[in-house]
Amino acid sequence: MTNMNLQEIQKLAVDLGIKNDLRGVQRMKKIMARTKEKYEHLSKAQKEEFDEIKLTNPYTDSRILNDTKRKSIKKVMAGIDIGGAELLLAKQMGDIDLVIAHHPEGRALADLHDVMDLQAEIISLHGVPINVAESVLRPRISEISRGLSPVNHNRSVDMAKALGLDFMCCHTIQDNMAATFIINLLEKNKAKIETVGDIVSILKTVPEYKEAMKHGAGPKLFVGSEDHSAGKIVVTEFTGGTNGSKEIYEKMAHAGIGTIISMHMGEEHRKEAMKYHLNVVIAGHMSSDSLGMNLFLDELEKKGIKTVPISGLIRVKRK
Repeated sequence: MTNMNLQEIQKLAVDLGIKNDLRGVQRMKKIMARTKEKYEHLSKAQKEEFDEIKLTNPYTDSRILNDTKRKSIKKVMAGIDIGGAELLLAKQMGDIDLVIAHHPEGRALADLHDVMDLQAEIISLHGVPINVAESVLRPRISEISRGLSPVNHNRSVDMAKALGLDFMCCHTIQDNMAATFIINLLEKNKAKIETVGDIVSILKTVPEYKEAMKHGAGPKLFVGSEDHSAGKIVVTEFTGGTNGSKEIYEKMAHAGIGTIISMHMGEEHRKEAMKYHLNVVIAGHMSSDSLGMNLFLDELEKKGIKTVPISGLIRVKRK
């Protein structure tokens, strides 16, 4: 059994996020190097306001929220959304050393918009010019930032502090892991894919999606029909904070994209995708988040850490 503290778990998470980032490891190294260079040129006053986590962690929506300086983490409670109820349960159980949320809380939630630039780069990898993708996405990033401004970000964090619980969230990192998993799955089965229905059938073989189907939340078509040709398939809406700009669908159609695979999609986005004749396959929100969380928890279990699922997490263990 390997003893790990909270800082070591956070470092493992960041390493896994970079390893699975769709932009590639080399691109991530350049981004982090540029961040450090910018920091070095800041004034003393600017450095005091700078979020220094960015120097070692490019995913600001995935971070430690409360650290009690525990020497060793042996048992973790993990869930999709963690609030007061889950934290009280963790305290009552008595042997939980760390609570991990998928969705961001605290400063990580306030900074959710910070990771959305990732979307523009992913879309550019599929034929949409980066300058176009960035220009279309920028107003949406600002919208998300303004929308999060009045939120009570620290509610759950304050609860964790009062209860003396280690607390962290792991959002884009786990979404990166889920996206990579789905891309590899589709690549492995590419000879079997002709129609949109074939994509849905392959997704349904994933245990998390298979279980979600029992609850009416499995993979489904939002736009298109099962016998439509899949065309060029992209996994562009699995990571990068939250849904991007609906205006990007016109650019994606012009770039020759045929099918989008997403975790979830709002009605206005769905209508825009339909307008430009894109097929849309929704894998499922809680099930996709569970997939990313499971891949991460499996890594923790390899280190000898026990895990307890809660709050919508469909726990599936892989070898």
